[in-house]
Amino acid sequence: MGNPYLINASLDFSFEKVTEENRDQLNLEFESLSEVDVDPIGHWLKLKKARGETDDSDEVLIELIMELHRKIDRLENVIKGTEKRERVLENSGFIDSIGFHHIHSKNPIFIPNQIYYGRVELKSYPQRDMPIFFKAITNQIAEIEKIHHRDESDWGAYFRARERVMIRENRRL
Repeated sequence: MGNPYLINASLDFSFEKVTEENRDQLNLEFESLSEVDVDPIGHWLKLKKARGETDDSDEVLIELIMELHRKIDRLENVIKGTEKRERVLENSGFIDSIGFHHIHSKNPIFIPNQIYYGRVELKSYPQRDMPIFFKAITNQIAEIEKIHHRDESDWGAYFRARERVMIRENRRL
């Protein structure tokens, strides 16, 4: 295997080894963090867009109103005491570079060939934790093996945005 193409990024993440004991719980959390479960209003809007019912609407305004709706929902859940609490993962780390299908940890924290489950704090709008399953290639590099479709698109967009920043910085030198 050659070295994967990586670009600088700075992302926090938490993770833990996948074992026989925790596999079902981690898969359940991964599935519960899908777009439909986490963001029902976003899913509803996608259906409306697919039917062409938003063609005459201002996209930016709709997105801002939706984000306000999400925040109100979160506040309401906090007040009611019904907020979803994510599982506390055993380890935390810092990603210092990424590829389309890879992450590189600043420190040697992985066991090669071990499968892990993690949540990456993706810096996109809206900011959220992105669940992934990944396999360690070395003690610092891992390959993403399972990711939700929406998250894959956002990961790719974030990767390309970071790559554009890197290219602009290299032109200035």
